[in-house]
Amino acid sequence: MAEGSPTPWSYFLIRLLFKFVLKIFYGTIVVEGIENIPVRGDPCIVCANHSNSLTDALLLVASIPSNRRNLLRLTAKSTQFGKRTFTSWLIESAGTVPIQRRNDSVDGRVDNTVVMQKLLEALESGDAVCLFPEGFSRYHPTIAPLKTGVARIVSDILSQHKATPNFEVSVLTCSITYMHREHFRSDVLVTFHPPLKFSPATNPELLEPVNFTHIRELTAKMHHQISQGTLSAPSWRLIRNAKLAARIYVPLGTEMTLGNYVRVVRTFLEAARLAEAAKDSDSGKGSASEGEQEGAVQRLDERIICLGADLQGRMQAYQDELRNHGIKDDRIRRPLSRPLILYRLFVRLPWALFLFSLSLPGLLLWLPIFVTTFVAVRSFKRTGPIWDTWDEIAQYKLVYGLISGLCVWGVAVLVTFPIALFTSAGVPLLMWMSLRWFEDAVASLRACAALTRLLVMPQRRMVSLQATRRDLHTRIMSLAVHVLGLPDDPETYFAQVDDGESGKGKKDKGRVRGRWESKTKYFSIRRRRKRDWNETLRLYDKVDYPDDPY
Repeated sequence: MAEGSPTPWSYFLIRLLFKFVLKIFYGTIVVEGIENIPVRGDPCIVCANHSNSLTDALLLVASIPSNRRNLLRLTAKSTQFGKRTFTSWLIESAGTVPIQRRNDSVDGRVDNTVVMQKLLEALESGDAVCLFPEGFSRYHPTIAPLKTGVARIVSDILSQHKATPNFEVSVLTCSITYMHREHFRSDVLVTFHPPLKFSPATNPELLEPVNFTHIRELTAKMHHQISQGTLSAPSWRLIRNAKLAARIYVPLGTEMTLGNYVRVVRTFLEAARLAEAAKDSDSGKGSASEGEQEGAVQRLDERIICLGADLQGRMQAYQDELRNHGIKDDRIRRPLSRPLILYRLFVRLPWALFLFSLSLPGLLLWLPIFVTTFVAVRSFKRTGPIWDTWDEIAQYKLVYGLISGLCVWGVAVLVTFPIALFTSAGVPLLMWMSLRWFEDAVASLRACAALTRLLVMPQRRMVSLQATRRDLHTRIMSLAVHVLGLPDDPETYFAQVDDGESGKGKKDKGRVRGRWESKTKYFSIRRRRKRDWNETLRLYDKVDYPDDPY
């Protein structure tokens, strides 16, 4: 059995550094299926969806425990190499392998023969190789068709070891789901699926000369696994509506696990996607391939077509109303009396001001970081359209935030040199606590803004919204229970059930269990207690997505 390559010191340093940075940028990173990761020495190809540029690779490096794999050999587009930038140094220092892409070449010709040989050698030594089979990162609501490169690598390495029938290589698919990929203090779900294992003895169809049909079948199986664990749809509108349907169906917020929340959203999203495919098929539109449309229509239940298609327009109109009024669905589900609204305003506004005052000294240290990242991201956005720049926003925020943060820390230590021993640890601690207090202050201000809007909302408008919600709830429950097979008592089921992937008695990251824990976690040092998995560090909820053409 191979032992795998030793861990370069630079890789160890980068993993430690960016694990720290990712935990600051994202509020909660939930990792499922760690037991599915092949151990060190087992040849493994890690494949994931690619929507967030370099951040996806860093997230995989940080999510795979060192006791499972000591090294994840990354790949990146060749244009990232050879530059005098921090990003280029970072990529090269981690032992990343450069891959040429046709759209980066002037004449469209590329030669990755040497690169493929390096990847095969890494697998033979028992390493884990990371590849993004979509071929490129993009800001898009759906997963792109996968390239066949991974399947061809599996075929090549099995063919090289056909004299060793028991030689085994694994393809570990991974689904990465960002609640809001580029927003500060958002949440992320990383799901590792059961690996696909191949050997010359069990998969002779992949040995050379191989029929390309088998290559496509393996690629399709990978695409299915990845898409089953994340949110993928033809449009942002469907994702927006599916999230609203999930909140109406099971209004537990963070009392349910992030994994279960994503799976419920995906269930509604699949129904909406199939209904949309049927509608496009009937109207002759080509938003999906003809084969996909025909297969979808054959699987469709008439009830999905009726309920799903009818729900889309109603949910979109309801969400637009909530956005215009600046409130959440929960405030319609559980309306507050005017005296209670005034009481909560009286309590929360002073509390928000107190927290903001408490965090102000530390925010002065954060100010250069916020300004630097804001200017860098704004300048970068101007270099191209949304579809070509928004997938790299998180990467820019992480890199510029790290560099400016190190500068702030270094300056603070130099200025306080006589007591540098204390400030070297005290400054990061102050900045972290200030960020935590500031998160709570922003959440309180956001609640105050919503309460104020409720206070001035005409009563007849509230009654109308409640009637709309009751109608939506009835239709969504009918779709969920009688068609999609979801539990008929979701608030009890999802509040008690352990996550199927990461349960086993462990505490789920970011999850709140019960009213008492909800109150105590408000003062947690590690992370803020969120009411909703869609919360970020901003004064309004992000429910709309860019509508630029792709």
